[in-house]
Amino acid sequence: MKELLRSTTAYRLFAADAARGSAAHTTLVVFSDGSLLRALLKECAKAFFAGERESRLIDAESYSDCVILPAAGEKYTVETAERIIEESLLRPVEGDKKLFVLDGFGEATPLVQNKLLKVLEEPPAGVYFLLGALSEHAILPTVLSRAKRFSVEPFREEAILGALTRNHAREEGLQEAAAASGGSYSAAEAILAGGGEEFRLAEEFLTAPSPEAFVRAMGDRKEKKQFFAAVKTALREALFLSLGREEDCFLKRPALRNIAREYPAGALISAIRYTGEAERDIQFNSNFGQAALALAIRIREEKLRWQKLS
Repeated sequence: MKELLRSTTAYRLFAADAARGSAAHTTLVVFSDGSLLRALLKECAKAFFAGERESRLIDAESYSDCVILPAAGEKYTVETAERIIEESLLRPVEGDKKLFVLDGFGEATPLVQNKLLKVLEEPPAGVYFLLGALSEHAILPTVLSRAKRFSVEPFREEAILGALTRNHAREEGLQEAAAASGGSYSAAEAILAGGGEEFRLAEEFLTAPSPEAFVRAMGDRKEKKQFFAAVKTALREALFLSLGREEDCFLKRPALRNIAREYPAGALISAIRYTGEAERDIQFNSNFGQAALALAIRIREEKLRWQKLS
């Protein structure tokens, strides 16, 4: 996994800045794979300090000069912001610099982000901030204007396949999982596991009596790209089943047969295209709920049109 994360342009540029001693006081890393965001930030933090002992402690989130927040299962609060401000005034314990790693910063409320604005803009000497977010749209413009930004592009299929081969060498379907991942390593692992939460939601999304009600109930999601990738993969698998090409399927999920029976092949082909367009919209910070609802309406209309033609 480390090899995959270190192959990103965001990591390489941040590591190069750190090696030259020219890291920005506030850096924002945008990475849509929420399951790996914290791991990527920790790899960047290890490059920042560049020591074996420091790297081991950062992995364990126990290095005194690298403060990683929030703790697992916790959220950003005003108290979190106050703690960051107070600790930024304390001298580093071991060296001459201190790094605050703020994971999932897009989930911080505007109140919290505003409270941190001054310290992000003018931190004390030797203090640096590394922010991680799934997208830029949840970050205040005032914060964005003060941060150097790096974005992680979707992984190439061959890069995901290489990581899957290293981590799941004995499992079958690695190439298919990489191809259907939508550039997300976490999605590829979910496919290998037979689906997972995103695929369950994708199936319900395609079969719900009221797509509008289902989208409202689903709410916003961290894993936006993974959800749409799962919808597209479910549609593709249903298309194979609809065409009698079961041998080309690699997700063995009973619900897919129901989708194949419910949707004509022409509707499935159009729905795959529409979902790809929704994936692209999300890359440009489109609202998830609006994108999902628009997709649901387009897919339903296409299904009804093809059912009338059948």
